[in-house]
Amino acid sequence: MDSNLNILFIHGFNSSPRSFKAEATAQYLQENHPDIQFICPQLVSNPFIAIEQLEAIINAAPQSRWCLVGSSLGGFFATFLSEKYQCPAVLINPAVRPFELAGEIAGKQYNPYTEEHYEVTEQQVCSLKSLECKSININHFFVMVQTGDEVLDYQKAVAKYHGCQMRIEQGGDHSYINFSATLPLITEFFNLS
Repeated sequence: MDSNLNILFIHGFNSSPRSFKAEATAQYLQENHPDIQFICPQLVSNPFIAIEQLEAIINAAPQSRWCLVGSSLGGFFATFLSEKYQCPAVLINPAVRPFELAGEIAGKQYNPYTEEHYEVTEQQVCSLKSLECKSININHFFVMVQTGDEVLDYQKAVAKYHGCQMRIEQGGDHSYINFSATLPLITEFFNLS
């Protein structure tokens, strides 16, 4: 097993390293793969600066092997980073074109994890378009969606990542119900088992 391996978990919009999925992933890796470094930073609220924050983390350990896990907006970020750094990524109910949601995301926001009140401008959201990957390496992605996602249309992810390894679960919601049960599949995709 590669001890020089880092898993970078990228949380979603208005989320944090204290989210259930992040904590469940950290605990599972600690119990089953303790030699792997798990990294889940609190992303800054400006969605465009957040990508610079993530790039800085990866660039700080260029000799390491990186695997990405991205949830929701984190899935959009993970797609960009996977293509840029040529590393595998697991996407959980990923946002496909978040810049199209500027009308919903822009304005006053509140992060319940950090208790931060802040404002997102339409310009910040629209700037995410520059991070969109028009084409992807289908071998790099394992995409997990639930059809009951009430925030994002799962069919957009199915279309975007056509040809990638995919798990489509009926029902569920945007939080990805029963996420812990998928952790062995995630580590298998990363070839850790």
